[in-house]
This record gives sequence, C-alpha cells and structure tokens, in this order.
Amino acid sequence: MGKGKTFRYVSDNEAVAVTRMLRTSPQKLNLLARQIRNRPVNDAVNELLFSKKRIANEVWKTLMSAVANAENNHALDVDQLVVSEAWVGKNLTMRRGRPRARGRYGPIRKPFSQLTIKVREADFDPPEEDEDEREMA
Repeated sequence: MGKGKTFRYVSDNEAVAVTRMLRTSPQKLNLLARQIRNRPVNDAVNELLFSKKRIANEVWKTLMSAVANAENNHALDVDQLVVSEAWVGKNLTMRRGRPRARGRYGPIRKPFSQLTIKVREADFDPPEEDEDEREMA
C-alpha cells in the first residue's frame, strides 16, 4: 500500500513558486507584484533587476524559482513563459515597542509577508508587420 498520487492545483502548462516570511509589508511587496503581473518573464526579470526597491531581489529570486520549476518539473519552454498571477499575502507580525513619555508604551509592528508567483506557457505569435510599415522603414 502506498500513498496516492497528489492532486495538482495548477494546470499542465503552469508552475508555481512561493516565498514565505519576506520581511516587508504586503502593501510594499504588492507594488512590485503589480509591475510583473501579466508580463512575459523576460520583461518581468528586467523590471525587477532595474528596480530600486530593496525587496526586488527577493521577488526576482521567487520568479526565477517559478521559471526553474516550469523548466525542470513540468518541461515547459522558458521563452514562452508569462507571469500569469502574482499575489501577496500577510504573514506574521513581529511586535516590538518603544518607551514613550509618562510611562506609556508605543507599539512598533514589523510585518512579514508571502509572495506567490504563477507562470504559464503562452503561445506568442510574432507581431506581423504591414507592408506599408516595411516600405516606410
């Protein structure tokens, strides 16, 4: 008797990567997730590499992990991959405090978040040039 086959939550042309415990707020992380959503992987990688945000390196690592999962685990073509979904979730909040005047306590919350990136293989058709545009160039 063995364990049964596990159910795949994604379709055959998709792959997922999840990073947990990212030390940034979900609101800040979602700014980067919005930039790469529905873009080809090459464009998303360039967007992250040239971003000035501190957490962009971690988002890039998650994206590259999703690409590696697609290539190695699901045998998908890397050149045809598109970031189909990228969503951010809340994780735990580290609570710290700071003494304030008159014996009070000022709470400081340090949020963590998690990032999930789903890539899928898309059929890209190269854009066709009109004959008029070719003559103009």
